[in-house]
Amino acid sequence: MTDRPYEGSPGASHEGYEGYDPYAQQYQQPYGGGQPQRQYQQPYGGAQPQQAWPGQQQGYDDPRAAQQYTQQWQGQTWDTQTHPTQQPAQQPAPAAETAHLPPVRHQGPTAAHGVPARSAAPAPSAAARGAAPGESPEAEPTFGPATLAGNTRVTDAQRARAEGRSPIIEPGMQPAALTALLGLLLAGAAELGSYALLVPLVVLQAVTAAGWFRLNGMWPARQGIALGFAGALAADAALLVAGRAHAPAAILGTLGVWVLLALALQLRSHADPDERMYGLMATVAAAALAIIATGYLAAGADAVAIGGAAVAVAVLARALPLRTPVSVVVSLLAAAGAGIAVGGMTGLGAKGALLGAGAAVCALAGHRAASYDYPSRFVHFTAGVALPLAAAAPAVWVLGRALG
Repeated sequence: MTDRPYEGSPGASHEGYEGYDPYAQQYQQPYGGGQPQRQYQQPYGGAQPQQAWPGQQQGYDDPRAAQQYTQQWQGQTWDTQTHPTQQPAQQPAPAAETAHLPPVRHQGPTAAHGVPARSAAPAPSAAARGAAPGESPEAEPTFGPATLAGNTRVTDAQRARAEGRSPIIEPGMQPAALTALLGLLLAGAAELGSYALLVPLVVLQAVTAAGWFRLNGMWPARQGIALGFAGALAADAALLVAGRAHAPAAILGTLGVWVLLALALQLRSHADPDERMYGLMATVAAAALAIIATGYLAAGADAVAIGGAAVAVAVLARALPLRTPVSVVVSLLAAAGAGIAVGGMTGLGAKGALLGAGAAVCALAGHRAASYDYPSRFVHFTAGVALPLAAAAPAVWVLGRALG
């Protein structure tokens, strides 16, 4: 022990010194005993002193030196746990490196109170996400989630239009093969009689009603599909009862009745007015397409045979990997050739070329309708199969009566 009194205690004297020496080394010993601890003090404006342990006393003779330390940390803090030792002359680290804050995402260069925002998960570069050099990440389109609250989503067709691409996707070879098969079934069944023709015709009418609703984005629409298919069955029954001589009255009369029925059912709906109008138009169009397919039943057997073969050949030629104008011309020429071939077997001869070409024009229109607005695979195998044949039915009926 030393005879010197504790420095910094009241009444302590400093021999050989006048006033308080701020650079003097002080030895303080806690009340609990143990080794004394050396503490460095610097004048006002210098580096931060070492923190005092609990139970340690410090005395200041100079009031200005007492004001230098306005806060003494007692116990362990985040700084003492992370940095247990620190040299007196060491400069404090920048605040940006020692800040223990959660990452904050900010759009601008600075966050609140002027502090720069540092993102823990920066956005990937254009090369990392596969974008072209120089492309901005903000140019990437964003799509809102589909919710029940009415939040709209950008469809594939809308995005294609925005990007300048065509929203037309043709069905392809597989639906074209199914169309050709159904057309040949119609052509072969027509030679067997009206009731034999009724079997593939009913299949065509059912697929037409279902495909039209799906093409318009309405699924499931069981009531509308059932209503359209029921109208087609009613037209078939009316035509079989009335006979081919009264085919226009049977078909048009059934169509008028079904339009009124669809209007009455939509008026009872509790949906919004816009949705009711949209549902009404889809139901009427589906019923009309399914009902006019009854034209195959009203036409003669030879005309149905020529029309079915011409549609089959035209759709297959349209599915070939050719440019659209070339494909259309090839389809029409193929249909005319099929009309001549089948017409020679049925007695129409060269007149079958005109009937085949007319049926092909209507079939290509139905094929185009089934390709519109980025249709799904289900649309291709329903509307893409049925619409070419359904659209060709009026031409087969009218041209068959005119040429026969």
